[in-house]
Amino acid sequence: MGHVVDFKNVSTQGLESSPVVDALAGLRANESRYYKTKYAHDFTVVPADEAPDVLQRVTRILAEERDLTISSRPLEVSDFEADGLHMSYVFYESGLAINVMYSVDPAGKRAVGFKLSDGMDVPEELESKFKFARQKSKLAGTIRGSYFVIKGEY
Repeated sequence: MGHVVDFKNVSTQGLESSPVVDALAGLRANESRYYKTKYAHDFTVVPADEAPDVLQRVTRILAEERDLTISSRPLEVSDFEADGLHMSYVFYESGLAINVMYSVDPAGKRAVGFKLSDGMDVPEELESKFKFARQKSKLAGTIRGSYFVIKGEY
């Protein structure tokens, strides 16, 4: 059973095993606020083991596009469509959040985004492959992010 992420009263529910639990909860709330403000969408998450298809899709895209395998344990996922974009999220125990933005329109944008929670190290599997820009967030502190464009069809 999923729950809507509250960005006014940030909760660590579902993320308790993360060593950066508060920062990861803030990052998740930051994403929730963005989708509520921009698309009037309630950002809902479920435990990763309750939606294996979402995790498999993100894992497949990472593997096929950039030969990446994330070593951290996935805690929660989200999967929805907003304004012609199919969005898939995975929140990992390490504090990493990955999103796949896949336009329903074949000519639209398609990319994978990485966000690092405040206080976590860059995961070894990403360290030499991506440069991370910094962004300030009231909910999440300093978020470091990067992305790549998806070239294949999924």
